[in-house]
Amino acid sequence: MKKRFDVSGMTCAACQANVQKAVEKLGVDSVNVNLISESMTVNYDPSKINKEDIIKAVVDIGYGARPKNDTNSENTSLKEVEEMSTINRLKISFAFLMPLMYISMGEMINLPIPGIFKGLTGAVNYAFVQFLLAIPVIFINRKFFISGFKGLIKKAPNMDTLVALGSSAACIFGIFAIMRMSYAQATSDFDTLMHYRHNIYFESSATILTLITLGKYFEARSKGETKSSLKNLMELAPKRANIIKDGVEKSVDVSDLVKGDIVLVRPGEAIPVDGIIIEGSSLVDQSAITGESIAVNKGIGDEVISASINKQGSFKFKASRVGEDTTISQIISLVNDANETKAPIARIADKVAAIFVPLVIVIAIATFVIWTLASKNIEFALNLMIAVLVISCPCALGLATPMAIMVATGKAAQLGLLFKNAESLENLHKTNTILLDKTGTITEGKPVVTDVATDLDEKDFLEVAYSIEINSEHPLSSAIVAYAKEKSVRQQEVNNFKAISGLGISGQISDRTYLAGNERLMTENNISLGKYEKLALRYSEEGKTSMYFSDGEKIIGLMAAQDIPKESSRKAIRELKNLGYELIMLTGDNERTAEAIRKDLAIDKKFAQVLPQDKDKVVRKLQKEGKKVTMVGDGINDAPALARADIGVAIASGTDIAIDSCDVVLIKNSLLDLVESIKLSQMTIKIIKENLFWAFFYNIILIPIAAGLLYPFIGLTLNPMFAALAMSMSSVFVCLNSLRLRSFKANNKEEKNNNEEKEVNEKEIKMSELNKMIVKVDGMMCENCAKHVSKALISLAGIENVDIDLANKEALVDYFGSINEKEISDAINEAGYEYKGIEYK
Repeated sequence: MKKRFDVSGMTCAACQANVQKAVEKLGVDSVNVNLISESMTVNYDPSKINKEDIIKAVVDIGYGARPKNDTNSENTSLKEVEEMSTINRLKISFAFLMPLMYISMGEMINLPIPGIFKGLTGAVNYAFVQFLLAIPVIFINRKFFISGFKGLIKKAPNMDTLVALGSSAACIFGIFAIMRMSYAQATSDFDTLMHYRHNIYFESSATILTLITLGKYFEARSKGETKSSLKNLMELAPKRANIIKDGVEKSVDVSDLVKGDIVLVRPGEAIPVDGIIIEGSSLVDQSAITGESIAVNKGIGDEVISASINKQGSFKFKASRVGEDTTISQIISLVNDANETKAPIARIADKVAAIFVPLVIVIAIATFVIWTLASKNIEFALNLMIAVLVISCPCALGLATPMAIMVATGKAAQLGLLFKNAESLENLHKTNTILLDKTGTITEGKPVVTDVATDLDEKDFLEVAYSIEINSEHPLSSAIVAYAKEKSVRQQEVNNFKAISGLGISGQISDRTYLAGNERLMTENNISLGKYEKLALRYSEEGKTSMYFSDGEKIIGLMAAQDIPKESSRKAIRELKNLGYELIMLTGDNERTAEAIRKDLAIDKKFAQVLPQDKDKVVRKLQKEGKKVTMVGDGINDAPALARADIGVAIASGTDIAIDSCDVVLIKNSLLDLVESIKLSQMTIKIIKENLFWAFFYNIILIPIAAGLLYPFIGLTLNPMFAALAMSMSSVFVCLNSLRLRSFKANNKEEKNNNEEKEVNEKEIKMSELNKMIVKVDGMMCENCAKHVSKALISLAGIENVDIDLANKEALVDYFGSINEKEISDAINEAGYEYKGIEYK
């Protein structure tokens, strides 16, 4: 059983490691703790362990835990309350810290201070007022002491332990100083009195707590920025939906929708769940989900995706995927899963964090003992010990990896790149060989006509081909029909149509029987191929499939079709080669076709006539040769190879089993996104390495300085207050450095051009798809009538422009997509006029 929990009170890598160890001791199958999202995912056997056991294990070592409820706003409310609490603590802390610093430091910089705090007579007042001002700061930040000492008692020290020890030591020494000063004043021991007057550490105790709280606030703000991408994704999906039930429209919660519900979507509304349009048409903006910058024309039978935006008109669709099965829910789930897994590079920080805090305590104690013995000055030794404790807080170390992973996965989701786990994000750029499935991955996945050869007038030939092929469901027939429609040829009547299995088709037009098919069909009907035989051979060498057409006596023409490469694939392959990857194509096609495509795209190698199980064998063969393999595919036959490869990348338009078997999903179905995935992986690891370097470097350099290593040589020590500030700023630096990933941009030319010319392209697409029709309307008498009819028509999905001709009682309408005649009739009749029919132009 897999369950997610919210964990409170974690502040550093040691906290994360402590929580993980405590839960692992219960005997769970696996546990992943995320410092940034303050969450934990646990796989366990519910027959042996229950969630109460897990919560108790976390609570016992000084943290809080409870089951996560993603559908409830309570989690967000608690975080808001916690942020407000931090702000209030900061306000109160600074309110007392400022006068405390004024009194303690005022004399040093010649500021005027009251006479009761000056000289020998005011020494005890001077110290005692500082104590009174420090107490509220200590009390308001008591969470550091509660968490820190609880962790120490449970043998799970953390960052709060270091803060609590450092602040407590400074405060206790200050109290000790007041006692010594009071006794010295009573006994007229003025040397001792002045000595302790200059060695009071209440300001250090208060400043450490205040600055670390300030650092935590900035860190929390940075975390909020980090999680904003995921939050934005979650906010894309609407909370309410309009459904049609028993002919009545009603509004319901999206969570109440069930498969099969009829949902109504109006202009400007977000689509609540996935489904199939059953009535109406519109332009739909899918950019937030698929990254397509241009709105897509959708009509009856087309699929709509949850969280995409309906731009025009109203339509109804039948819900096909609801709840956790919707596209947006699956994206959010994948991003969450990626955030809650650890990249291999994070294990370095985990190993260090596990021993770091105990080691720092030992170093701090050793610093105090050595300097007390060496200098005979307990105050000096205490100052160094406090600096060591404060400077060593491993916040930056704990934030280094998860912060970058969270920003990167959120950014990737915005770009239409889904990494299933952090390990995939780290390892993608480490592979050196990329296997590419051909059909649907490199190519469009369907044949298109590339060549036409005929002795007849081409239009006459296409009329014959179109008229016969439109009756067939073969993919090649579909390609020929689509090509003929582009040429606007007319359809002739066909009688006695027959599909001849494995050979082709035949049909009768005007008492003449025509044949369309392969070479074998022509041979069996004693039809000479003539000059077309050599032409078909040339097409075959180019990787194309030829179809002969005969009038029963001779060949009248030849058409060649091919599953052509996507233009984006050409660009992607060039970029991948520039990045130094070896590219290999896998296909079930014959050698000749495969070689033609390989040459055309300049792919390094190919494996042709590959069966599904052979794709898996190719991956294993390459891995045995020491290569790190990325496999890219989309079909059921690719699933074994996707699972076997070091990194499996699935095209989102592919089958569910292919997507389930992979590590990375490319939502936009473009290989250019593979290039961007690799670049994002490279940039993420670069950021993580920078974070880890500065976290390690910071501690390696500053701990020895804090311990007084340079004091004998150049007299340099580190004041505890500056240590607290430096520690806080190191965490903020790691957060800000990670946030650089938010500026990552898909920089391929296709994406750039789409983004720059989005509005222009949308208009061009609309114009290129516009059709015209004349709607006959009876009852129009004046300009006012014309306005009413025009308004009624323009409100319908797909209608772009309406011009009214009152004299002829008709409306000239520009429209795109499919038009529902009943909707037009109803709209005109409801406006008070009589619908008389449509004439298409």
